[in-house]
Amino acid sequence: MIFNILFAVFILLGSMIAFPNERDPFAVWLENLKVEARKENISENTIENTFKDAEYLPSVIELDRSQPEFISTFLSYLHKRVTESKIKEGRDRLSENQVLLDQIEKKYGVPKNILVAFWGLETNYGGYKGNYGLPSALMTLAYEGRRADFFRSQLLDMMRIVEQGHKRISDMQGSWAGAMGHMQFMPATFIAYAIDGDADGRSDIWNSLPDAFSSAANYLSSIGWKRDEPVAFEVKLPNDFEYEQAQLAVRQPSKTWASLGVLRADGTPLPPLDNTAVLLPQGWQGPAFLVASNFDAVMHWNRSIKYALSVSHLADQLVEDKPILYGANADNHGLALDEVRTIQAKLNALGFDSGRADGFPGTKTQQAIRSYQLQHHLPADGYPSYALLQQLINDNGDGK
Repeated sequence: MIFNILFAVFILLGSMIAFPNERDPFAVWLENLKVEARKENISENTIENTFKDAEYLPSVIELDRSQPEFISTFLSYLHKRVTESKIKEGRDRLSENQVLLDQIEKKYGVPKNILVAFWGLETNYGGYKGNYGLPSALMTLAYEGRRADFFRSQLLDMMRIVEQGHKRISDMQGSWAGAMGHMQFMPATFIAYAIDGDADGRSDIWNSLPDAFSSAANYLSSIGWKRDEPVAFEVKLPNDFEYEQAQLAVRQPSKTWASLGVLRADGTPLPPLDNTAVLLPQGWQGPAFLVASNFDAVMHWNRSIKYALSVSHLADQLVEDKPILYGANADNHGLALDEVRTIQAKLNALGFDSGRADGFPGTKTQQAIRSYQLQHHLPADGYPSYALLQQLINDNGDGK
């Protein structure tokens, strides 16, 4: 009997040593990924080199799942990113690379100050391009991230970049989310739009500025950049402006806005533009902007209105001193996520559908705010302000 028990234990231990992957879901997943990579005609050498030193990074999952506890106002966001030092360095970099940037602007139609503004906001002019090993970061996100399918595709594209001879696996560095190089391209964006700007046979967006700038310009041009049109500029609204019209989805020719009394911030007439919208990123008391078609291209790069306006503002500052003229006295009280959730929950309770109370004031929440503001004869800017929070807290639903 004792012999039989010992023999069974020996067999069990032996099977655990011989077949460790059967009890390791990550190892099984990785083998399946390798099979998929082979089916995508990625070489065995690239596959093995990708994963031989890669490791699962719990810190990447923590970063992916972390949520900001506080939503800053537009002016706070802008002043944190478009600083005097960033403007000064940007002007220096613009001057240093003027010949190269002029050539790229002529070819693609994307202004040099726009490219330098992206460069400054993405990596502080190449000062910080990310120090995560991309095989580890992308493998981690592809296995357990919120968007596993997306990152699995990015991981395969990263291997394709190596296959094409642009970069060695050991040199594949970037952000924790897989963005790479001077302009922080994702692997799929690299595959679709990267350019060999210095004609050395590789597209090296990590170390070659001709490659990085050309790739960024090619990307923007390909997604609809319009030559000789602005991204955005500050405007002055008339006193009787209907603030519910100030939203990205309400597009009109600039002449229509002009007929309503909208002017440039300096009081001059609006330029002729076909596809424009008025935005109030900090509510009706803050600065107002007119955005054009190129704003959509910037939003395609990063789906944040604050980011897109910051790109435009930094680009302006690189060629002239152009401060924001209005809105400095607006309420600059940012809201915590719980406070935004309170706004959403109160709106829902009062019959204004703001969707799930998740703390993020998206389009549905903004529309609910506008409806509430219109009913209460408030400026209908759709902005989740601290004043609105206080009014909603005190609103018991009796119309008072």
